[in-house]
This record gives sequence, structure tokens and C-alpha cells, in this order.
Amino acid sequence: MARIPMDQVLTVILGGGRGTRLFPLTKMRSKPAVPLGGKYRLIDIPISNCINSGIRRILVLSQFNMASLTKHIYEAYRFDAYSKGFIEILAAEQTPENLDWFQGTADAVRKQLKHMKTRSGNYILILSGDHLYKMNYREFLQTHIENGAELTIGVQPVMEEQIKEFGIMKVDDKGKVTGFMEKPKDQSVYEPFRVAKEIFQGKFGTYEGKDFLASMGIYIFNRDLLFDILDNTDLIDFGKDIIPKCIKDNKEVYGHFFNGYWEDIGTIKAFFDANIALTDEKAKFKFYDVQFPVYTNSRYLPASKIHDCVIKNSIISDGCIIFKATIERSVIGIRSFIEADCEIKNAIIMGADYYEFGPRDGAQLLGIGKNSVIHNCIIDKNVCIGNNVKLVNKDNVFEGDRENFYIRDGIIVVPKLAIIPHNTVI
Repeated sequence: MARIPMDQVLTVILGGGRGTRLFPLTKMRSKPAVPLGGKYRLIDIPISNCINSGIRRILVLSQFNMASLTKHIYEAYRFDAYSKGFIEILAAEQTPENLDWFQGTADAVRKQLKHMKTRSGNYILILSGDHLYKMNYREFLQTHIENGAELTIGVQPVMEEQIKEFGIMKVDDKGKVTGFMEKPKDQSVYEPFRVAKEIFQGKFGTYEGKDFLASMGIYIFNRDLLFDILDNTDLIDFGKDIIPKCIKDNKEVYGHFFNGYWEDIGTIKAFFDANIALTDEKAKFKFYDVQFPVYTNSRYLPASKIHDCVIKNSIISDGCIIFKATIERSVIGIRSFIEADCEIKNAIIMGADYYEFGPRDGAQLLGIGKNSVIHNCIIDKNVCIGNNVKLVNKDNVFEGDRENFYIRDGIIVVPKLAIIPHNTVI
């Protein structure tokens, strides 16, 4: 097999816009900085995939609430001086030529071209900061090179009811992309994109009723093609604008077929479901893979202390102290402090950035107070939940905004730094 030149790959991770679909988790942080799986952050997924694939040259583009993302990347990722590797955050900036924020995915890259052009590399790998998956980008680049492609798109099979959330495409028997449509709604429009079962099985093996091919929002561009398009057009989005243009201009556009676990977790419901699914006995996404680990900040926290608890199908992260609690199908984040006789079920408790054991001027301490019940909730970091609190969505509200909590898709979300007083019932 010919050598795959991973040292010629420059990776760009798109940090997203305001992250409105993940609000209020993005109220005080950018989307890639949202905690994941108890001890990680969303940004750890694409960065870990890069490191495990032999890529050490990474740019992260973001523009909103960047403090926590910058702090995390600085503390978690430092390459030694001899590797020539780097992870650099490029923030949106006003210049004499352009006073606007990023207008779309492609526009975000365009506005940072002057920084990118100083970096070498024949291939530009474009990634998203809000997907949960493991991919060896070495295989992705191999597909790109073997096909003589100018643009290669990560392709995932999806069911018909899912396609309204994705760009879908047509491919020929060699994997060349011959048609692309962004988030179609009308069946008469998307029906010609349906893939024959026989072709699907040839590419993926298992059919499972997934007969459309969706873009994963992951791309490899030849450097010259990407820079030429961004320099000479005002197109603002990869899916809506640039991919259709490349196909129309008869560029060599191919798909890289991926049938592993992949989830877009850009909404509260998707984020909640993906995290809770990590507690399953045979979880589809595995952090327990020594050959393909997920990296994050090494905090050097002590092991968790569990006193007289009943815990079923849950994840307990580092540095927790939990007394006489019943915990089921939940993710308990770092430094979580849970007092006696609490019931936690189908919940994500993100934990805390610091410990607080002393009195707080008569108010409840950081963590979850005694005799509290928490069902179907996301409790963000550094939250104070009082004693005898019940967060159960007793009125079955589907959507709602209140002063110190929100409800999205029936899930109660308590934002960072919120205080829920004693005896509160929601």
C-alpha cells in the first residue's frame, strides 16, 4: 500500500455559530465546549480522531463564548516542540476589509484564509465540532487519493424520515457524487436520490432500511480547489453552495462511505439521547478503546467516593462524592456532590469545576441537596440544587423558558450557575 501523507493534511474544525439548538447549554460557552460523557467536551471528539489518525496540524474556528473552549484546549492539548504539531484557535475578527461575523460554514473558512495560507499541506480536512463518532481519517484520505478526487465527502446511510436534517446525494457505482440536495422536504424532490438495495449492500453490507446517503458534514478538499472557490466566489455554505457548485463544474467529487456509529448531537434532544445511550450495556459509542482513545484534560482528580448507593447502568466520573443515592441510567460528571436520599434517573449531571464544602452564606452548597428527585434532566455545571427538590416535569411541558430552568423536548435543562431553591417542584 502506498504511503498515505497525513503530514500533508491541515484540519479545520468548525466551532459553529451561536449554538441556538443547544441553548441553554451554549448560554455561557461555545458549542464545541459543551461537556460530554461525564468528563469530556464535544471538541475532544474531532481532535482525538485527528490525533489517532496521525494528524497534528489543527485549526479551530469559533466566534461565540470562546473563553471555556480556549481554556480547555490550552490545558488539554500541547504537542512537543519536535513534532511540528499545533492546535490553534482562530477567532472571528473584524478587519478593515470585513466587519461581519461568519455568515456560514464556508464563509467562516474564507474569513480565515489569510491564516490558513501560511500553513503548508496539500489537503484541507473540514470537520464539525458537534458530532459523536470515531473515524480514522487515514482511510478517508486514502479514498480521496485513490479516486483522484478534488473533493471527498463523508457519507452515512440514513432512513427516509431522517433526510430532512441532512444533505443527501446520488453516487454512481464508483462512488462518484453525481447529485446533491440540502435538507429536502418534498418526497417528489428527494425520491430520485433513493439508493437501490443492491447498491447499498455492496457499499455497506447491512441494509436496515437506510436507503438514502447523507453527508456527514466532513470533507477533504484539495487545497487549490478550496482556496480558488473561496477566493473567487462569495458562496457561504459548504452543503448548500459549494458542493453543488463543484458537481455542476464537473469537479472530481467522491463519497467516502462510513457505516460506523455517528450522531449529530447539535440539539438538546440528540445531545441528551446520545449521552444517556453511553450508559447502555453494549453502547454503540465506546470510550473504552485503548487503540483509539478519546483524549481530554488530565485533571488529576481523586477516585469517586460512593457511600451506600444503588447504581444501575450509569457512568460515574472522577472526583465525585455521593451519599445514599439511587442512580439509574444517568451520567454523573466530574466533582459531582450528591447528598443523601436522592433519586436520579435518566439524567445528565455535568458536575462542577471546583469543590465547595463550606457554608455559602446560608444558601445550599454546590451540588444536589438531600431528598431530591431528578428525572429526565440535564443539570449543567456549577449548579446548586436545594433539599427536597423535585425536577420531574410534573405538568408534562414540552417547551418552556423560566428564570432558572428551561424545558426542551420535555427535558428539563438547568443552566450553568443556576440555583434551584429548597423544596422547588418543577
